[in-house]
Amino acid sequence: MEYVFEIMLIIILSFMYYLNKPIKTPKVLYIQEGSINQIITQMQKKSYDLTKLDSLFLRVIGSPQSGWINMDTNTHTKADFLYKLTTAKAALQNVTLIPGETTYFFLRTLAKSFHLDITTLEKEYKRQTYIEEGAFVPDTYSLPIGITEKKIMNVLLKVSYKRMKNFSLKIFGTFNKKKWFHYVAIASIIQKESASVEEMPLVSSVIYNRIKKGMKLQMDGSLNYGKYSHTKVTAKRIREDNSLYNTYKYKGVPKVPVCNVSFSAIKAAIFPAKTNYLYFMKNKKNTHDFSCNYSTHLTNIRRATKRNK
Repeated sequence: MEYVFEIMLIIILSFMYYLNKPIKTPKVLYIQEGSINQIITQMQKKSYDLTKLDSLFLRVIGSPQSGWINMDTNTHTKADFLYKLTTAKAALQNVTLIPGETTYFFLRTLAKSFHLDITTLEKEYKRQTYIEEGAFVPDTYSLPIGITEKKIMNVLLKVSYKRMKNFSLKIFGTFNKKKWFHYVAIASIIQKESASVEEMPLVSSVIYNRIKKGMKLQMDGSLNYGKYSHTKVTAKRIREDNSLYNTYKYKGVPKVPVCNVSFSAIKAAIFPAKTNYLYFMKNKKNTHDFSCNYSTHLTNIRRATKRNK
């Protein structure tokens, strides 16, 4: 009996020693999808000190997660390491799309933040959505580190589409893609031109009033599309740009949105303020002075020009 007790004690101490052995990992660890044995084999190939005994432990405490997981520290006991494989939370990183930013720049932010290939990312965007611009809802997104180009586009577009659909259902009681993105196109110019959310319905009214009178919109913000999102619009640019976004050359709202827009801008596009405004000009307070006639607009321009001299 005493002999059996000694054997049991040796076994217990051996297990305790084994489970307290140190093991080092990155703070963020990638676990490939597969069976417990496949995962152990893959980790052995990466020089982690794991054995068949670890497979047995995992079968008792639970299956490992797949993907990128947050290990918190670099050094663990074997027991803690195995436990974290089954319970650690996904390693997430935040990325923000601000209202008014173009997809061109947002995709490059994603590529840099998540170490993705920009060419593949652009191909996935074009493959997964039918609209060239305006498919994302501006927000801060928490996404797992290690996510692929295909998956990140799927997640962002799916979440954005669902939120757009819900917003449309709330206002119209239905969701018609063509109708929705027509309003997004209007909203994109509102987003680029407005100095604040409060101004958006007023800018919207100018757009509708000018269209009603057969006037060209002639708005600089429409030329801040794609890679030109942060480029100052000059007279030379206005003359030479022949894209559909040049509202100095072509009447109406561009068929494709200029940028990704907030719901505030979309709401303003759907519900413009009731005004007779046809013009607006940035003032000393970095807001806009709105006017109904050209003579007043010229006065506002002279005032702004004088301020800038």
